[in-house]
Amino acid sequence: MAQRRMFSKRITETDTFLDMPMSTQCLYFHLNMSADDDGFIGNVKTIKRMVGANDDDLKILLSKEFLIPFESGVVVIKDWKIHNYIRSDRYNETVYQEEKQQLKQLKNGSYEVGMTHGIPVVHQRDTQDRLGKDRLGKDRLGKDRLGKDRLEEEQQKPSSAATLLENYFGSITQFMMEDIEYYKNYFDDFESVLELSIDISRQRGVKNWKYNKSILNDWKGHNLKTVEDIKHHENRSKVNKYKNQVTHELPPEQEEQYKNLGF
Repeated sequence: MAQRRMFSKRITETDTFLDMPMSTQCLYFHLNMSADDDGFIGNVKTIKRMVGANDDDLKILLSKEFLIPFESGVVVIKDWKIHNYIRSDRYNETVYQEEKQQLKQLKNGSYEVGMTHGIPVVHQRDTQDRLGKDRLGKDRLGKDRLGKDRLEEEQQKPSSAATLLENYFGSITQFMMEDIEYYKNYFDDFESVLELSIDISRQRGVKNWKYNKSILNDWKGHNLKTVEDIKHHENRSKVNKYKNQVTHELPPEQEEQYKNLGF
Protein backbone atom coordinates (compact mmCIF):
# COMPACT_ATOMS: atom_id res chain seq x y z
CA MET A 1 0.00 0.00 0.00
CA ALA A 2 1.24 3.48 -0.84
CA GLN A 3 2.38 5.40 2.25
CA ARG A 4 1.60 8.93 1.08
CA ARG A 5 -1.80 10.57 0.96
CA MET A 6 -2.89 13.80 -0.70
CA PHE A 7 -5.82 16.14 -0.17
CA SER A 8 -7.59 18.29 -2.74
CA LYS A 9 -8.59 21.85 -1.88
CA ARG A 10 -11.61 21.28 -4.09
CA ILE A 11 -12.97 19.32 -1.15
CA THR A 12 -11.26 20.64 1.99
CA GLU A 13 -11.84 24.33 1.23
CA THR A 14 -15.54 24.10 0.46
CA ASP A 15 -18.02 25.79 2.80
CA THR A 16 -19.60 22.42 3.52
CA PHE A 17 -16.31 21.04 4.79
CA LEU A 18 -15.14 24.15 6.66
CA ASP A 19 -18.51 24.56 8.39
CA MET A 20 -17.99 21.24 10.18
CA PRO A 21 -16.48 21.25 13.70
CA MET A 22 -12.69 20.97 13.84
CA SER A 23 -12.97 17.55 15.49
CA THR A 24 -15.00 16.31 12.52
CA GLN A 25 -12.48 17.71 10.04
CA CYS A 26 -9.67 16.07 12.01
CA LEU A 27 -11.43 12.70 11.87
CA TYR A 28 -11.83 13.06 8.11
CA PHE A 29 -8.11 13.69 7.62
CA HIS A 30 -7.15 10.71 9.80
CA LEU A 31 -9.58 8.43 7.98
CA ASN A 32 -8.01 9.47 4.68
CA MET A 33 -4.56 8.71 6.04
CA SER A 34 -5.66 5.24 7.16
CA ALA A 35 -7.60 4.27 4.02
CA ASP A 36 -6.28 1.67 1.60
CA ASP A 37 -5.31 2.51 -1.98
CA ASP A 38 -8.96 2.51 -3.08
CA GLY A 39 -10.15 4.67 -0.18
CA PHE A 40 -11.75 1.91 1.94
CA ILE A 41 -11.52 1.75 5.75
CA GLY A 42 -12.45 -1.28 7.81
CA ASN A 43 -11.66 0.02 11.32
CA VAL A 44 -13.52 3.31 11.51
CA LYS A 45 -14.44 3.02 15.18
CA THR A 46 -10.85 2.26 16.17
CA ILE A 47 -9.58 5.36 14.36
CA LYS A 48 -12.39 7.43 15.88
CA ARG A 49 -11.34 6.42 19.39
CA MET A 50 -7.65 6.80 18.59
CA VAL A 51 -7.97 10.47 17.56
CA GLY A 52 -10.45 11.38 20.31
CA ALA A 53 -13.40 11.96 17.99
CA ASN A 54 -16.95 11.10 19.01
CA ASP A 55 -20.02 9.53 17.43
CA ASP A 56 -21.38 12.93 16.36
CA ASP A 57 -18.25 13.58 14.28
CA LEU A 58 -18.79 10.33 12.42
CA LYS A 59 -22.50 11.03 11.98
CA ILE A 60 -21.74 14.42 10.45
CA LEU A 61 -19.33 12.90 7.92
CA LEU A 62 -21.96 10.32 6.99
CA SER A 63 -24.86 12.75 6.79
CA LYS A 64 -22.89 15.24 4.69
CA GLU A 65 -21.81 12.32 2.46
CA PHE A 66 -18.06 12.63 2.87
CA LEU A 67 -18.17 8.90 3.66
CA ILE A 68 -20.17 6.10 2.04
CA PRO A 69 -21.13 3.31 4.50
CA PHE A 70 -21.75 -0.36 3.76
CA GLU A 71 -23.70 -2.97 5.68
CA SER A 72 -20.45 -4.80 6.42
CA GLY A 73 -19.24 -1.90 8.59
CA VAL A 74 -16.71 -0.77 5.98
CA VAL A 75 -16.77 2.81 4.72
CA VAL A 76 -15.15 4.45 1.72
CA ILE A 77 -13.98 8.03 1.22
CA LYS A 78 -16.41 9.38 -1.36
CA ASP A 79 -13.90 11.79 -2.93
CA TRP A 80 -10.90 9.49 -2.65
CA LYS A 81 -10.10 9.61 -6.38
CA ILE A 82 -10.24 13.41 -6.30
CA HIS A 83 -7.71 13.51 -3.48
CA ASN A 84 -5.32 10.80 -4.61
CA TYR A 85 -3.64 9.43 -7.70
CA ILE A 86 -1.51 6.37 -6.96
CA ARG A 87 1.04 5.08 -9.43
CA SER A 88 0.34 1.60 -10.75
CA ASP A 89 3.66 0.23 -9.45
CA ARG A 90 2.69 1.27 -5.91
CA TYR A 91 -1.01 0.50 -6.05
CA ASN A 92 -2.49 -2.41 -4.07
CA GLU A 93 -6.15 -3.14 -4.77
CA THR A 94 -8.53 -3.15 -1.82
CA VAL A 95 -9.50 -6.39 -0.13
CA TYR A 96 -13.08 -5.14 0.09
CA GLN A 97 -14.05 -6.36 -3.36
CA GLU A 98 -17.74 -6.89 -2.64
CA GLU A 99 -18.09 -3.29 -1.46
CA LYS A 100 -16.03 -1.97 -4.36
CA GLN A 101 -18.33 -3.70 -6.87
CA GLN A 102 -21.24 -1.73 -5.43
CA LEU A 103 -19.64 1.58 -6.43
CA LYS A 104 -19.34 3.46 -9.65
CA GLN A 105 -16.97 6.34 -10.32
CA LEU A 106 -18.38 9.62 -11.62
CA LYS A 107 -16.69 11.80 -14.21
CA ASN A 108 -15.38 14.15 -11.49
CA GLY A 109 -13.68 11.20 -9.78
CA SER A 110 -15.96 10.76 -6.77
CA TYR A 111 -17.61 7.47 -5.83
CA GLU A 112 -21.32 6.85 -5.94
CA VAL A 113 -23.34 3.83 -4.90
CA GLY A 114 -24.86 2.17 -7.95
CA MET A 115 -25.81 -1.17 -9.42
CA THR A 116 -22.78 -2.79 -10.98
CA HIS A 117 -21.99 -6.37 -11.86
CA GLY A 118 -25.64 -7.27 -11.29
CA ILE A 119 -25.41 -6.70 -7.53
CA PRO A 120 -28.45 -4.83 -6.21
CA VAL A 121 -27.47 -2.39 -3.48
CA VAL A 122 -29.28 0.07 -1.31
CA HIS A 123 -28.50 3.71 -2.11
CA GLN A 124 -26.33 5.55 0.39
CA ARG A 125 -29.21 7.71 1.61
CA ASP A 126 -31.21 4.60 2.41
CA THR A 127 -28.41 2.82 4.24
CA GLN A 128 -29.31 2.19 7.84
CA ASP A 129 -27.04 4.14 10.09
CA ARG A 130 -25.08 1.39 11.61
CA LEU A 131 -21.68 0.12 10.59
CA GLY A 132 -21.81 -3.65 10.69
CA LYS A 133 -23.40 -5.60 13.50
CA ASP A 134 -22.03 -3.35 16.24
CA ARG A 135 -23.75 -0.09 16.99
CA LEU A 136 -21.83 3.15 16.87
CA GLY A 137 -21.46 4.13 20.50
CA LYS A 138 -23.84 3.71 23.41
CA ASP A 139 -26.55 5.79 21.81
CA ARG A 140 -25.75 4.48 18.28
CA LEU A 141 -26.85 6.32 15.18
CA GLY A 142 -30.49 5.34 15.62
CA LYS A 143 -32.86 2.93 14.01
CA ASP A 144 -33.84 5.39 11.34
CA ARG A 145 -32.02 5.62 8.05
CA LEU A 146 -29.60 8.18 6.69
CA GLY A 147 -32.29 9.63 4.46
CA LYS A 148 -33.49 13.15 3.91
CA ASP A 149 -35.20 13.36 7.30
CA ARG A 150 -32.00 12.33 9.08
CA LEU A 151 -29.90 14.76 7.06
CA GLU A 152 -32.27 17.63 7.77
CA GLU A 153 -32.25 16.77 11.47
CA GLU A 154 -28.44 16.96 11.61
CA GLN A 155 -28.39 20.23 9.70
CA GLN A 156 -31.05 21.85 11.86
CA LYS A 157 -29.41 21.13 15.22
CA PRO A 158 -27.27 24.27 15.28
CA SER A 159 -29.77 26.41 13.32
CA SER A 160 -31.50 28.01 16.32
CA ALA A 161 -28.22 28.95 17.98
CA ALA A 162 -26.77 30.12 14.67
CA THR A 163 -29.83 32.28 14.03
CA LEU A 164 -29.52 33.88 17.47
CA LEU A 165 -25.87 34.70 16.84
CA GLU A 166 -26.49 36.02 13.36
CA ASN A 167 -29.41 38.21 14.47
CA TYR A 168 -27.38 39.85 17.24
CA PHE A 169 -23.80 39.86 15.97
CA GLY A 170 -24.59 40.20 12.27
CA SER A 171 -22.36 37.34 11.12
CA ILE A 172 -21.04 33.97 12.27
CA THR A 173 -17.45 32.78 12.13
CA GLN A 174 -16.10 29.23 12.17
CA PHE A 175 -14.74 29.85 15.68
CA MET A 176 -18.20 30.86 16.90
CA MET A 177 -19.66 27.64 15.50
CA GLU A 178 -16.98 25.62 17.26
CA ASP A 179 -17.80 27.42 20.51
CA ILE A 180 -21.47 26.55 20.00
CA GLU A 181 -20.62 22.85 19.68
CA TYR A 182 -18.55 23.07 22.87
CA TYR A 183 -21.24 24.74 24.97
CA LYS A 184 -24.01 22.54 23.55
CA ASN A 185 -22.34 19.56 25.19
CA TYR A 186 -22.51 21.24 28.61
CA PHE A 187 -25.72 23.27 28.96
CA ASP A 188 -29.21 21.83 28.95
CA ASP A 189 -31.46 23.48 26.34
CA PHE A 190 -28.46 25.41 25.06
CA GLU A 191 -30.46 27.62 22.68
CA SER A 192 -32.43 29.06 25.61
CA VAL A 193 -29.23 29.55 27.61
CA LEU A 194 -27.60 31.32 24.65
CA GLU A 195 -30.66 33.54 24.20
CA LEU A 196 -30.47 34.52 27.87
CA SER A 197 -26.76 35.40 27.61
CA ILE A 198 -27.42 37.52 24.52
CA ASP A 199 -30.24 39.35 26.33
CA ILE A 200 -27.82 40.17 29.16
CA SER A 201 -25.22 41.41 26.66
CA ARG A 202 -27.87 43.55 24.99
CA GLN A 203 -28.97 45.05 28.31
CA ARG A 204 -25.37 45.95 29.08
CA GLY A 205 -24.87 47.44 25.63
CA VAL A 206 -22.10 45.02 24.68
CA LYS A 207 -21.97 43.46 21.21
CA ASN A 208 -18.92 41.24 21.40
CA TRP A 209 -18.79 37.45 21.19
CA LYS A 210 -15.85 37.22 23.60
CA TYR A 211 -17.88 39.09 26.19
CA ASN A 212 -20.82 36.78 25.58
CA LYS A 213 -18.51 33.79 26.03
CA SER A 214 -17.37 35.22 29.37
CA ILE A 215 -20.99 35.14 30.54
CA LEU A 216 -21.35 31.51 29.46
CA ASN A 217 -18.02 30.62 31.09
CA ASP A 218 -19.11 32.30 34.34
CA TRP A 219 -22.25 30.16 34.44
CA LYS A 220 -20.24 27.08 33.60
CA GLY A 221 -17.77 27.96 36.37
CA HIS A 222 -20.67 28.01 38.84
CA ASN A 223 -21.80 24.57 37.59
CA LEU A 224 -25.05 25.97 36.21
CA LYS A 225 -26.63 23.96 33.42
CA THR A 226 -30.31 24.89 33.22
CA VAL A 227 -32.04 28.18 32.46
CA GLU A 228 -33.82 28.01 35.83
CA ASP A 229 -30.55 27.70 37.75
CA ILE A 230 -28.98 30.51 35.74
CA LYS A 231 -31.92 32.88 36.32
CA HIS A 232 -31.82 32.13 40.05
CA HIS A 233 -28.08 32.81 40.08
CA GLU A 234 -28.47 36.11 38.19
CA ASN A 235 -31.32 37.30 40.43
CA ARG A 236 -29.32 36.47 43.54
CA SER A 237 -26.33 38.37 42.13
CA LYS A 238 -28.51 41.44 41.51
CA VAL A 239 -29.86 41.32 45.07
CA ASN A 240 -26.37 41.00 46.54
CA LYS A 241 -25.13 43.87 44.39
CA TYR A 242 -28.04 46.05 45.53
CA LYS A 243 -27.42 45.19 49.17
CA ASN A 244 -23.75 46.09 48.82
CA GLN A 245 -24.64 49.43 47.25
CA VAL A 246 -27.16 50.23 49.99
CA THR A 247 -24.89 49.36 52.91
CA HIS A 248 -21.97 51.17 51.29
CA GLU A 249 -23.94 54.45 51.28
CA LEU A 250 -25.05 54.18 54.94
CA PRO A 251 -23.34 55.65 57.99
CA PRO A 252 -21.25 53.10 59.91
CA GLU A 253 -23.81 52.69 62.72
CA GLN A 254 -26.70 51.99 60.31
CA GLU A 255 -24.54 49.70 58.21
CA GLU A 256 -23.91 47.61 61.33
CA GLN A 257 -27.66 47.44 61.93
CA TYR A 258 -28.22 46.15 58.40
CA LYS A 259 -25.54 43.51 58.87
CA ASN A 260 -27.24 42.37 62.06
CA LEU A 261 -30.46 41.96 60.06
CA GLY A 262 -28.69 39.64 57.66
CA PHE A 263 -27.59 42.08 54.93
